[in-house]
Amino acid sequence: MRNGILAFILVLLLMPIGHAIMILNEVLLGDAKYYGAIAMGFLGVALIVIGLLKNGNPTFATLMGFLGGVLVWTGWVEFSFMWVAEKNNVANLMENGNIVTKREYLVMLSSMGLLCTTVLFYLFSRSNCTFFIWFQKVLGFRNQILTQTGYKKPFSIIVFTETIMLLWFFYILLLAIYDDHIAGDRHWITYTVAWGSLFWSLYLINRLVRIRSFDYAVRYAVPTVIIFWNFVEILGRWDLFKEIWIHPMEYWLEVLLLCLAFVTLMILFIVNPTFHRKGNKETAAT
Repeated sequence: MRNGILAFILVLLLMPIGHAIMILNEVLLGDAKYYGAIAMGFLGVALIVIGLLKNGNPTFATLMGFLGGVLVWTGWVEFSFMWVAEKNNVANLMENGNIVTKREYLVMLSSMGLLCTTVLFYLFSRSNCTFFIWFQKVLGFRNQILTQTGYKKPFSIIVFTETIMLLWFFYILLLAIYDDHIAGDRHWITYTVAWGSLFWSLYLINRLVRIRSFDYAVRYAVPTVIIFWNFVEILGRWDLFKEIWIHPMEYWLEVLLLCLAFVTLMILFIVNPTFHRKGNKETAAT
């Protein structure tokens, strides 16, 4: 149970930190923000490569892949949409004089078709993802997929790809349902996604806490936290609480404490050999 809980906390901490990093890069660097974003992405790639080179240490490789995925998403993906939005003078979505959706996210919605085609690759490939396995079984080609030859798992690449795809998928989902022409942020569909995400994440947490291997627990925590974060994002959209991570200058102490907690846990997991011991099975017996 301990490994699952700690993995969940680690991944959960990086969600608000990722938002804060984006805001700080934009505010502190000003006109040079895109240089900072490019550097951020390259740092993420460097961490992924380091993890790939240390693939014999699954915990270290997994952590590097996860952290690298967040940095690449924030630096290269989000800021690329921001650059396109600014370049083409896309207006923010406003309501009652307030920004409800920033222009870069309006541009991001245009990648919906590309996301769907990318998902097809994973749908027809060998995967340990429960989501894709379920569809492969329903569509009747799971047995053919299993005949594909095995290979040594590159842990940093696996968790990096998982992080990028999940963030992308759920960004598009939320942006789509927020659109008044599709649903709207007070539509019953949005309520369904919010509460569905919460209950889905609770189901995943119940499975997560039974995982014995810490590196596998982190990889399982990534989708668990991102799905849970949908609920948090929608609550913020409903103005039920203030998202301090998008106001890092105002709530600098709270954001700093989040960062210190994350760094402390990262060091603990990398240095402490307890978290490098793998159980006989990746999950506990049910």
